[in-house]
Order: sequence, then structure tokens, then C-alpha cells
Amino acid sequence: MGRGRHRRPARRARPRVRWALALLAATGGAVAWLSPGGGAPAGSTPAPPAPTVVAAASRAVAPVAAPVRLTVPAIGVDTALPGIGVDDAGALVPPADPSLAGWFTAGPAPGATGPAVIAGHVDDRSGRAVFFRLEELAPGDLVTVARADGTTVQFAVTGVTSYPKRAFGTAEVYGPTTGPELRLITCGGEFDRSRRSYEDNVVVFARHVS
Repeated sequence: MGRGRHRRPARRARPRVRWALALLAATGGAVAWLSPGGGAPAGSTPAPPAPTVVAAASRAVAPVAAPVRLTVPAIGVDTALPGIGVDDAGALVPPADPSLAGWFTAGPAPGATGPAVIAGHVDDRSGRAVFFRLEELAPGDLVTVARADGTTVQFAVTGVTSYPKRAFGTAEVYGPTTGPELRLITCGGEFDRSRRSYEDNVVVFARHVS
């Protein structure tokens, strides 16, 4: 989720950042690590420095269809929603196109019980990416996910929080929920040039409404 030549208001231009999500086995389910990388050779996966636990997959009560599209009218997002998988090293491969967000397929599908996870870049060298305006969302803004079976599920934003990557709010973001919830995640905060990564994660919390 990198920055590039585009200048965002009140922020410096930043080089492209690549991020990885490594899956580890842990008690109670699959645990994911969301970490920015950067500066790695093409085709390689940056190793996360001091990675932060950010996801614990919840079991769905009943199967629901996979998501195929995400729309967030308040910030102009309308994107196909490919599944996000992991490579042989256990690192997530985000959509190659920075205009697309990706659904973390190892977690709940949107509409299933638990926190479904959708992540996307904030920008890259060419400018704005799919979640460039994510932190502008406010409580009550609607998020709609279209699913492969032709149904849709809608969520209402309940809050937006920025967490330092080294002090991520794991329990708040990925703890068990009693119903379907959604988390939209991107990078944010200042850019650490020595690490070539963002210092924070921006997380949007949303709750199922229909």
C-alpha cells in the first residue's frame, strides 16, 4: 500500500510501499500479520520488521457466497473485489492493480459472523489508489458488498481508527463478534523513509445493517 509522486494534502509524496500478510497457526484460529514492506526486488516478498498481529479468522455460522464487488459511495469507491491469497512464503499477494481492493479469503466472507477483512493500497508511484480516501469515512456511511450469488450485504460505518503498526488494536479490530462485521484496512500516518513503510494502519469498522 504505497505512496508515489501524487501529493496528498498536508502530506509529503512517498515512494511505493508493498505490504504482506503472513499467516501463522495459533490457538483459536488462523492469525494474520499485516505488515508494510518496501524496497524489495521484483517478485520477492519483503520480510515484515516487528510484524503486528492483526486478524483472527472467525468461523461462519453458515456458508455465504464470496464477495465480488465493493462500493463505498461516500469516498467514491466502486471496485471489483478479488480474493487475496498467500504465496509459498506465507505472505499475502495483494491485487496487482492498486485500483482494486482485495478480500482476505482465509477469514469470514462479508455477511458471515465475524470480522470480514478487505484491504487495499492507499496510493502508489502513479498517484491515488483504491483506499486513498478511506480515513475520510464517518459513522453512518454505507458500505455495500455484492456477492457471487447475486445478493448484496450492506454495512454502516461505526468508526475509523488509526493504529501504530507496532501497537495494533488486535482485540478491537479482529476479536470475535456476535454478528457480521466488516473491516477496511489500508496504510496511513507518516512515512518512515528508513524503513520504507507507513507507520500506521487506518482501520474502518462497520456493522451489518441489511
